[in-house]
Amino acid sequence: MRELTAEELTRHPESLLADLRRGDPALVTEDGKPIFLAVPMGDGADPRAIRVELAVRLFDAEQVSLGGAAAIAGLSVSEIIDELGRREIPVIRITAEELERELKDFQAVVDRG
Repeated sequence: MRELTAEELTRHPESLLADLRRGDPALVTEDGKPIFLAVPMGDGADPRAIRVELAVRLFDAEQVSLGGAAAIAGLSVSEIIDELGRREIPVIRITAEELERELKDFQAVVDRG
């Protein structure tokens, strides 16, 4: 995979297209930080299915937010939640410490009432 800067892309966009036509992905960076990844699509690829798969995997790896996953997939937030549910991927994730704190707070409310 080739890495090119946003400036290089601006000056020579055809180089990115040439890479993609050869089947080579390319990472575009700005100030040393990745801003997007261009990935070639094979013949017969289903762009919608690929977008959903990518969105789900990035969300599951905690690389994008729920809203980001929905945007990548081209779905509404409720639709991406449904998709995650079908795949048994939890939407709400809390640490053991957060759960313990929530349970203590809940118990305090119960004790007062």
